[in-house]
This record gives sequence, structure tokens and C-alpha cells, in this order.
Amino acid sequence: MSGIMVSRLGLVASTRVPAMFIFGDSLVEVGNNNYLSSIAKSNYFPYGIDFNRGPTGRFCNGKTFVDILAELLGLPYPPAFADPNTAGARLLGGVNYASAAAGILDETGQHYGQRYSLRQQVANFETTVYQLRTTVGMGGGNLSDFLGKSMAVLVFGSNDYINNYLMPAIYSSSFNYSPPQFANLLLNNYARQLVALYGLGLRKFLLAGIGPLGCIPNQRASGQSPPDRCVDYVNQMLGTFNEGLHSLVDQLNRQPGAMYAFGNTYAAVGDILNNPATYGNV
Repeated sequence: MSGIMVSRLGLVASTRVPAMFIFGDSLVEVGNNNYLSSIAKSNYFPYGIDFNRGPTGRFCNGKTFVDILAELLGLPYPPAFADPNTAGARLLGGVNYASAAAGILDETGQHYGQRYSLRQQVANFETTVYQLRTTVGMGGGNLSDFLGKSMAVLVFGSNDYINNYLMPAIYSSSFNYSPPQFANLLLNNYARQLVALYGLGLRKFLLAGIGPLGCIPNQRASGQSPPDRCVDYVNQMLGTFNEGLHSLVDQLNRQPGAMYAFGNTYAAVGDILNNPATYGNV
């Protein structure tokens, strides 16, 4: 985390955050794909083996970082939007719209089956706003205040590379766009949906950048790099997106009442890989 992001999050936390709304992919999913026709699911062991609720649809052994963030803010874990029980008073702590295999582009991850793309997740949030207004009975002023104080976390972009751009046998994007052009395509689409969320009433945003995808097993097993080395060209192509997202945060902060923070995922994960002993790994 950058110092700027930490200070911004501290400012957000100092004013009571009533709810968190989570948008993203498998890094922050909590079970939406359980209700979709998708092969990208994690509601079985060993997923959740270290989580007190067992396998829920989280793509990890324990908590996701947004679970930890919710705990720090004194909030319940935001439930999955697709869960039929996510209604009424349960909406008041926030909702999680994240979907494994989802991307900024609608077509990203389509070989896994159904998933909620960024655009669909924004549409799902609009449904939640309608439910808050009608079912929970929040009036215009109360709803605006609630959404304005709430926190939105967005984690997107990884699948647009590993489940789109870097799969030329299935997707044509790498033939149609150079890496910088593709990054700009993603950023333009991302910006459009962020403006839509602002228009729906959200004001506080944490936007996570993309981590070093060239170091994940999916890429290291591809044979494109020496053993025990990351795929450098994959990591290098992410620079345009991450730098562009950081610049986009600066632009969006000019909107009245807006507070956007950039999460430097690349640097954070890179530090773990380069200094594992610092984090208890040897």
C-alpha cells in the first residue's frame, strides 16, 4: 500500500463507514458464481480450509483482503449479491458483487461460462440501490448520505490479461491491440463504469491495480521463462494499465465530494516475492 492510500483510508475510516460495496473478480469473490452456470467456482475443499465458514466461494484458504478490511472498519462481511438471502436489512452493511473470471471487458472469461462483468456488476449495484430505496425504505436524503459515506472497493484487470489478452487461441484482442492500446481500452471502459457508480451515489473508492501476473503459476508453467523465474514480458505489459489507473484516480478526485485511492498491488505482491522472510515465509 502506498502512503497516500493508507492516509486516504485512514480518513475514510475516521468518518464512520456504514457499508462496503465490493466489485471485482476471484480475488474478492465470496460466492456469486455459486449461483451462476460457471466452471469458475470454489465452494468446495480445500478452498476455505482455514476459514471459519468453510468453503463459501472465496478463492483462497481463508479470508480475502476485503474480509480483513471489513473487520478493520467494524463491518460484517458483505454478502454475495446473487445469494437470495441478500435482501432487506442485510443490505445495510454492503454487498459483494465480485465474480470469478470477470473482467472490465464483457467478453473476458467467457470460456468459463457465466460471470458478472464489470458492467453487469454496476447494473447489479443499481438494483441494490433500488432495493435500499424501496424495500429498506431509505428516503432520498438518507440514501444519499448512506452511499456517500460508504466505501467501494474495485479489483479488476487481471482476467482481462490472463483470460483474454494472453489467450490468443480463444480471444483476438492481442491481434487487434498492442499492449499499450489494450491497456488504454481497459482504462476507458473502467472510467466509464466508475463515473456510473459516482452517478449512483458512491463517493469513496479504493481501486486496486494489477499484481505481477507474470509470477503466477498459470504463467510460470507456460514455459515462457526459465525455471523459478517470472515471465518478464507479461509483467512489463502491465505498466501502462497500472500507471494509467493511478492517473485516472487523480482525475476522478476532481469530482465534487469524491475520494479515490489507488492500491499498488504490483508493489505489494512484488515485495512479498522479493522479501518472503519479512512475511514469515522461507
